[in-house]
Amino acid sequence: MSATPRVIIIGAGLAGLACARHLSQAGLSCRILEASDGVGGRARTDRVDGFQLDRGFQVFLSGYPEARRILDFPALRLQPFHPGALVRYGGHFHRLSDPWRRPQDLLSTLMSPVGSFTDKLKVLRLRQDALRQRLCARAGGGMRSTRETLQAYGFSPAMQQRFFAPFLAGVFLDPTLSTPCRLFEHVWAAFSRGGIALPQDGMGAIAAQLAAALPPESIRLRASVDRLEGTSVVLASGERLVGDALVIATNDATAATLRGDPQPTPPGRDATCLYFAASTSPVSGPWLIVNGEGQGAVGTACVLSEVASTYAPSGRALISVSLSDQASAEGSAIQQAVRRQLREWFGAEVDDWRHLRTDHIRRALPPIALFPTAGAPASPRVQPGLYQCGDYCDSGTLDGALVSGRKAAEALLADS
Repeated sequence: MSATPRVIIIGAGLAGLACARHLSQAGLSCRILEASDGVGGRARTDRVDGFQLDRGFQVFLSGYPEARRILDFPALRLQPFHPGALVRYGGHFHRLSDPWRRPQDLLSTLMSPVGSFTDKLKVLRLRQDALRQRLCARAGGGMRSTRETLQAYGFSPAMQQRFFAPFLAGVFLDPTLSTPCRLFEHVWAAFSRGGIALPQDGMGAIAAQLAAALPPESIRLRASVDRLEGTSVVLASGERLVGDALVIATNDATAATLRGDPQPTPPGRDATCLYFAASTSPVSGPWLIVNGEGQGAVGTACVLSEVASTYAPSGRALISVSLSDQASAEGSAIQQAVRRQLREWFGAEVDDWRHLRTDHIRRALPPIALFPTAGAPASPRVQPGLYQCGDYCDSGTLDGALVSGRKAAEALLADS
C-alpha cells in the first residue's frame, strides 16, 4: 500500500463519515460514495410543510462515550427530554422519573402503580451498576438476555410489563427483550451518564456536522456501487473508480452483498413511525410517553415540539407515534388504529390532527445475531485492502456506528 493511499468509502452514514473524519485528520485523501441524495444514512431529517421530521423516531443519548469524544455538543444545541417517562397505565398517565435529575417528581414516581417501592430502589441500583460496568456481572454474564437481567435484579412482573418491556422494546426494537446484557448495560449507562435529547436541527444535524469537517468534494451523492473488484468499485452507471483501499460502510445487508457472502443475512429490526400535526400539544413538557398497558397499536409517543420547538412551526405541535409489536394492520388501517387509541388517551382533539407522514424503516437496527460477542470484537479487516464498519460491527447503536468508523480507520492506518 502506498504511503498516502486513496481510500474509497462506500456509504455516507455515521460510520462512513466517522471513518473519513479520522482518515482525513491523518492526512489520507478519501472519497465517500453515497447511493442516496444526502448524508446520514438512517440519521436524516426532512422538512415537510414547516415541520422537521426525522426518518423514524430517533433520540440522541448524550451519555454515549464516542459521541462525547468526537461531536461538538454545543453546536448541536441539544434539547433534552425529561429524564424518565410518562407511563400510560390503568387509564391514566404516571410519571416515572430519575430522582437524581428530577427530584421534584420523587413522590409521584414512588406513588405510581407502575411498580413497587422496592422496584424503584432497584432502578437506582441498576443505574449505579451500569455506570460502574458491573451490571452484567451481577446478572450472570454479558450474554444473558435483557429479560433475564431484569429478572436477576428481582424486578416485579408489574415493573417489567408496565415499564421496562414497552420502553426497552422501543429502544432495541426487540419486544422479546432478547438483546444481550452487555448491550443493555452499554445503553443503560448512556441513559444514566447523560440525557436523552434531540439536536435543535434534527438528528440529521449529527451527520451534517461530521460531513462539514471533511475536505470539500469528499462526498459524492447518487453514486450507487454495483460491485467490488479488488480495490476498485464499479458504479451502477458502469463507471469504475480505483482506490488503494476500500471501506464498506453500508448497512449489514448491503455489506454482505458487496462482500459476496453466499449466505443470506438474518432479518433486521424494522420500525414504523407516524407523524401528526396538531394545533395544540396534548401534553406539557418534553416527555417520552410509554404504553404500559400492553395493548393497542401504540408503543411509544412523543410531542417532539415540546422537546425542541424547531420541530414545528410557531403555534403548532408535532406528535410522533411509534408502533408496538401488536400493530398488525397496514396502510390506512394503521392510522385508524393509532387514532383510536390516542383518542382514548387525549380525547376528541385527536380527530383534528393532520397525518403528515408514515415512515416504515427497514433494518432500522441490525440483527442481534450479527453483534460481536464480548470476547471477540468484530474485525474491521475483511481482506487485504478491504475494510468494513457500521453499527452492526459494534453495538448496533449510533455510538457503535461512530466507534466502528474509527476502528476501521485505525486498522487501515496501521496497515498502510
